Amino acid sequence: MLPDAAPELPDAEYLVLSSRLIPGMDGGYTIATLARARQLAGAGVADGAGPQLLTFDPGSAADHAEHRRTFAEQGALVDPSRMRNLFDEAVDPDGGAARWLLDASDAAVAADPDVEYRVLTDADGRAFAALPVIPGNPDWHLTEEPVLVYDADGAVAGALHGFRGLYRAWLEHVTAAFGDRLIIVICESRQLGELVADWSDPRVRILHTIHTMHVEAPYTPDATMNTLWTRWFRLADRFDAVIWPTATQRDDVVARFGPAANHVVVPNPIAPVATRHDLREDGLVIVLGRLAPGKRVDHAIRAFVAADVPGTRLEIWGGGPEQERLQTLIDELEAGDRVVLAGYTDSPGTVLDRASLLVTSTAFEGQPLGVVESLLHATPVISYDVRYGIRDVLQQGGGVLVPGGDVEALGEAIRALLTDQGRLAALSAEAPAVAAAWSPQRSLAALTSVIAAAASAPPRR
Repeated sequence: MLPDAAPELPDAEYLVLSSRLIPGMDGGYTIATLARARQLAGAGVADGAGPQLLTFDPGSAADHAEHRRTFAEQGALVDPSRMRNLFDEAVDPDGGAARWLLDASDAAVAADPDVEYRVLTDADGRAFAALPVIPGNPDWHLTEEPVLVYDADGAVAGALHGFRGLYRAWLEHVTAAFGDRLIIVICESRQLGELVADWSDPRVRILHTIHTMHVEAPYTPDATMNTLWTRWFRLADRFDAVIWPTATQRDDVVARFGPAANHVVVPNPIAPVATRHDLREDGLVIVLGRLAPGKRVDHAIRAFVAADVPGTRLEIWGGGPEQERLQTLIDELEAGDRVVLAGYTDSPGTVLDRASLLVTSTAFEGQPLGVVESLLHATPVISYDVRYGIRDVLQQGGGVLVPGGDVEALGEAIRALLTDQGRLAALSAEAPAVAAAWSPQRSLAALTSVIAAAASAPPRR
């Protein structure tokens, strides 16, 4: 049971670690990470400025400035100065690496001459660091190959032991300014989590959030996992809390791996909206999201065509690698007059306000943000019953679940709902109340409870 009222946040320094935060990339991950930072700002962290958002992608300083500007314009970032990047701060204004990076480097560490390096330069073209290139290796972040550090004369002054050494040097530089204060770290990336799992600073409490599915196809609780997940679970008990977005996923994890780690649930916050009921279009069914293989949009198309309800149409909003294949399918089904690939939208709320029904035929989910957003707009949802999160929402109301992968059942559910206006109206009416379980208030109450518990206990590392 989630708390309804938030306890007071502990007096501490707050850091949110994210591999990258780039507008338009990484979907729900970026949205959820920024929403969590806004939550903490609203709860009074840093007098309302929010936690420091520390990012680790090696883009240019100009790129990062543009990202901050865009997020601020979108209202996703409270204080742009709180979003910092390792590589922006690794540059000395007079050339070469910043002092903290030079101090952390080891002159005795030499690079392997057979390893390719990506040399990073400042705005004036002066080298300050070089990263080992590990092509085709998803575990590049674990390499022990040295990260080279340049001095103001453009010479290699030393090196750090892999990305772990580089990232930890920056974190120690950032936290050196905090004195003896408690430091609450919210790690949003599993790759970063692997690199900080042994950070034994007694001031630090690490809360590791999860955004994604942890198993492979067929996405059952006992299905195989990839190497990153397998390795990560061996470290899970080192974090002061592991935060899952849904109770179902948390429960599956505890049943499979046991309770050694501190597994807790904090739903990602989704802000309330002002629904435009006047925009609703009878018979409009939508699919909204990335056109990727795992989303199985072809199932939704086949199901809608099979439902064959007169006067209805399907709009598919989003872009991605499946676009050409889906258009071919629409043409093969001779459904171009009823089914359209509408492209990307920067106003998904308006699309949801227009729709009578949202259909999702995904193979898996990590967090049900799209489903909750649809219910907030009073748009009922028909979905495959797949892990994770969708059942957590729709079993409370606002939609219909059908067996995962069953296109015939999906089509029958679409036909049944579109031909029963009373049932459709009833689901629409109850949808916003169901979505309220994912309100910022309830999410913040759960998050602050977890933070308070972690702060009052000794660190696990």
